[in-house]
Amino acid sequence: MFAGLFKSPLFVTGLALFGLTLLVAVVAPWLLEIDINRRVGLAYMPPSAEHWLGTDHLGLDLVSLHVVGLRASLYVGLVSGVVATVVGTLIGVYGGYKGGFIDDLLNSLTNLFLVIPSLVVLILLSNSFDEGRSLTLIALIIGGTTWTWTARAVRAQASSLRSRDHVALARINGYGTFGILALHILPYLLSYLFMVFVLQTATGILTEASLSMLGLGPHDSISLGRILDEAVKNEALLDGAWWAFLPATLLITVIAFSLYVINTAMEGVFNPRLRR
Repeated sequence: MFAGLFKSPLFVTGLALFGLTLLVAVVAPWLLEIDINRRVGLAYMPPSAEHWLGTDHLGLDLVSLHVVGLRASLYVGLVSGVVATVVGTLIGVYGGYKGGFIDDLLNSLTNLFLVIPSLVVLILLSNSFDEGRSLTLIALIIGGTTWTWTARAVRAQASSLRSRDHVALARINGYGTFGILALHILPYLLSYLFMVFVLQTATGILTEASLSMLGLGPHDSISLGRILDEAVKNEALLDGAWWAFLPATLLITVIAFSLYVINTAMEGVFNPRLRR
């Protein structure tokens, strides 16, 4: 079924866009002289043949900043996507399969996290690590607060699968809970979990940008969100320095758009009802 994805123009388009951003993030440091600490000119110099994206308020080269920022934002998105997908899947699939008291307990925990505004929790957690916010910590915080809707969706899928004949046959053959989950339930959820991971990655990238815009981003790295935060704080818009914020905005938009396009395409391929 995964092979059918490449017959979808929508999927190929989204994958090409996202692959291009990954390619830039990986290859650019090998092709360009990247130095985010070296001043190359005056503040807010416009784009030129020497500096393709101009300079920021400190006279730093914006091409270097955007390459580093792109790598950082993709890292946060991918790590937070993995964390949110794994946590949500474990809680959802275990509760959905076991049912009864365990399901009620895990479902109540999920609903509790759903009721609490995630942005408020993110702000409080990020602020509590004011002096030690690293990219990894930000990714873990985002992943640890955005798993809830994944858990609910996976729970519903696991609840429907536990009554299937192949699961009943596995019980008769002596498979334990974890054997059934690993061999007879999770394989049927792989396509759905891949879709979940794509959305969680997009959520992580956008959430990191939001936190950085609030001054709660990573301290040890430059991300696309932090580039936007510095541009806003140093009045780039008032100075007419569009190059200080527009490229980062476009990069975030392209990444999020490509991931949502990939998800939409996968939903169309994996969901027979949508195909009809």
